Amino acid sequence: MRRLMLVLAALLPATTQAQTTDKALQRIRDTKTITVVYRTDALPFSYEDAGKQPAGYTIDLCKRVVASLEQQLKIQPLAIKWVPADVQTRLDRIRKGEAEMECGTTTATLARMEQVDFSNPVWVDVTGVVVRKSLGARSVGNLAGKSIAVVAGTPNQRALEDSLKKGLVNAKVVPTKNYEEAIALLEGGKADALAAGKTMLMGMGLKLKDRADYDLLNEDIGYIPYAIVLPLGASGLRLAVNRALSQIYDSDAIGDVFRATFGPTAKPSMALAIMYRLNVYPE
Repeated sequence: MRRLMLVLAALLPATTQAQTTDKALQRIRDTKTITVVYRTDALPFSYEDAGKQPAGYTIDLCKRVVASLEQQLKIQPLAIKWVPADVQTRLDRIRKGEAEMECGTTTATLARMEQVDFSNPVWVDVTGVVVRKSLGARSVGNLAGKSIAVVAGTPNQRALEDSLKKGLVNAKVVPTKNYEEAIALLEGGKADALAAGKTMLMGMGLKLKDRADYDLLNEDIGYIPYAIVLPLGASGLRLAVNRALSQIYDSDAIGDVFRATFGPTAKPSMALAIMYRLNVYPE
């Protein structure tokens, strides 16, 4: 019996290592570098600042995650290679093995989980709609006969179409390639409204030439959980990232990240505060 126990004890570390190591994590260990894809157009979550450096809420959060990975993997320092991407290419870079993480405004969906993995949530939001103030619209129900721009293939598009269908609102949904195209349609008079994540819409307001000409509807549509995108099957990396998020959410670090983006007096919504607490796990 004692010999059996010794054999099992000898095998346990190797078994545990096999369960928690994957190709992505091993690549990070071997190269001492993590490649991170980031959005350049997703203000205030992920964008390029005046110096063309990645910035925003998700970027700052991912920097904290990488700092935790340094400690977990005992790699000092762990270099970050930042790779810019847009809404069309962000998932492809992860799926093709060109990067280990994507930090932006990617919604975790069941359909996407067939191609990539996700961390625990890093943000919760809803779909909102910006409208021309001249329309006098107070809800999506007032947009019958109007056109609404939305980035194609996003959960925002599905949430918008579901809302219009349920409300029996005969509005035209105008799919676009990216947010810049959607804003151009709105400002050019080729769309009457624009749908996107509500926090994203607040960031887009900074890009509108005449912000006073538009209103953000109070109506909330759908549910959008943003998460860090990871390679499919990277169970070891996913565990390490979730451990990092748990540490961040259970400390003052998340408050620092939040206030750095949204202002020194800003506070998370109740839904976001609950999300933070629900994703703190014991070791």
